[in-house]
Amino acid sequence: MTLTDDRPDAPASTPLARSTTSGIAQRLAAVVEPLFGGRLPVRLKAWDGTVAGPTDAPTVVLRDPAALRRLLRHPGELGLAQAYVTGELDVEGDLLDGFRRVWASARGLGGGRPPAATLAAAARNGLRTAFDLGVVGLPPEPPASQARLRGRLHTKSRDRSAIEHHYNLSNDFYALILDPHMAYSCGYWTSTDAGYAVEDAQRDKLDLVCRKLGIEPGGRHLDIGCGWGSLSLHAAEQFGAQVVGVTISSEQKAFIDERIRERGLEGRVEIRLQDYREVPDGPFDTISSIEMGEHVGQRNYPTFTGQIHRLLRPGGRALIQQMSRTTRPGGGPFIEAFIAPDMHMRPVGETVDLIEQAGLEVRDVHALREHYVRTVGAWYDTFESNWDEVVAMVGEEVARVWRLYLVGGALAFEEGRMGVDQILAVKPTADGRSGMPSVRAW
Repeated sequence: MTLTDDRPDAPASTPLARSTTSGIAQRLAAVVEPLFGGRLPVRLKAWDGTVAGPTDAPTVVLRDPAALRRLLRHPGELGLAQAYVTGELDVEGDLLDGFRRVWASARGLGGGRPPAATLAAAARNGLRTAFDLGVVGLPPEPPASQARLRGRLHTKSRDRSAIEHHYNLSNDFYALILDPHMAYSCGYWTSTDAGYAVEDAQRDKLDLVCRKLGIEPGGRHLDIGCGWGSLSLHAAEQFGAQVVGVTISSEQKAFIDERIRERGLEGRVEIRLQDYREVPDGPFDTISSIEMGEHVGQRNYPTFTGQIHRLLRPGGRALIQQMSRTTRPGGGPFIEAFIAPDMHMRPVGETVDLIEQAGLEVRDVHALREHYVRTVGAWYDTFESNWDEVVAMVGEEVARVWRLYLVGGALAFEEGRMGVDQILAVKPTADGRSGMPSVRAW
């Protein structure tokens, strides 16, 4: 998707011949270039029409000096994101290609981060240049789309607010991104055929989860963080399970309840508006949690895994599909501010350790990182094809938040900065039996 400055009052594209050595773009480039080894990875266009940087790269357009005030207040990812979603900063050309170039330049520096002395010099030069340009002042207010949560981290009320910020945009909004299953998690791509689409990959993922869990007709299954019900409905319809799904999003519950009625699954699928900490009625034969554990938080994760252990019958299986982060823990400044407040990701090995500490025996870890590249790519294509409808529904600022989220997520999985894994565990019986087959059936 080409991202261009198409506002009615936007300045016309400036021919490259107007580039000078004294314009705003050149002065800003001189500040930034040392952070990338002396060469800008993207082209830069400033509000005075001047340009700097390579001619064969996407162009970052600084439409408004307010973008610099944001960057002075929040250097790096958060300031850039705020400026982009408000339209103070834009990109002409391929946004994903621009991200790739920036990360490639950062990696080329060794360790992906400039030396401390270079960072300090850039900060000093940036502040001096901002003063010279007359753009120093109080930063603009945070964008309206940025989350504003209150209360102690991961209390039930704050968790509910965080989930509502992310999921209660409306079911119709997510239908403009996701496949007909409404599966908001990594698919399992079993074919490269041209006709094989994200809907097929999600169906194959749901089958894979149910097979790994060994779900049988009449078995009691708990789906923690059931989303829009893709797994809950699939386990009941295709594998005959008696399903309890829990969510703290009222929008999601309303959506699934309607699908239960449409498919005649009353009495076989029960969806509760309930926190995972409040589920009282174990034991369950099987338990799943598909990309919900990231929202639990670091301190509460033992509570989460302890609840799974408590609710699972001896010999029962649990499958946790969860994203991981190989660099710093957390969700990242942009995701935590705009998409999933209080999200926490960690290396997969640390998650495995926490699951084992709860008394569960980990039997299988299945990495699906490359599958997420294809999944997010499919979501992005659907999102962009529905761009006008998205903007009409949620406004351009929120639409730009999601464009940035999908592009950034695709690249993070592509480059291995984030991963996703299915972790299969069992609750051993008192005499140590796992009940697992000696040969995998998946």
